[in-house]
Amino acid sequence: MKNYALLVFLTFGIMFNAAAKTSSDIIETAIVVKTADEYIKIKSSELTPPVIEEILKQYPTSKLGGAFKNDKGEFKLIMVLKSGTRKTVYIDQHGNWINKR
Repeated sequence: MKNYALLVFLTFGIMFNAAAKTSSDIIETAIVVKTADEYIKIKSSELTPPVIEEILKQYPTSKLGGAFKNDKGEFKLIMVLKSGTRKTVYIDQHGNWINKR
């Protein structure tokens, strides 16, 4: 009988200790989601004059296939080259080319 009483007390002690330990050891974690730069399609008339000048200097025989802009003021331009291939280039609102891969 003494062994059963000891076993019951020991069982309750382990249960309460385990419950107390798990509730006090809760670790809060923060989820960080890094979003890629989202570009929104724009009309070619929304390009700034420095951007247009740089396009005409670098790609005089190419056509603009599409223009996109992100919230940082950077432009993603899809240029259709004379050969028919497409090239994606990045440029900021001041006409400075950006290297992105």
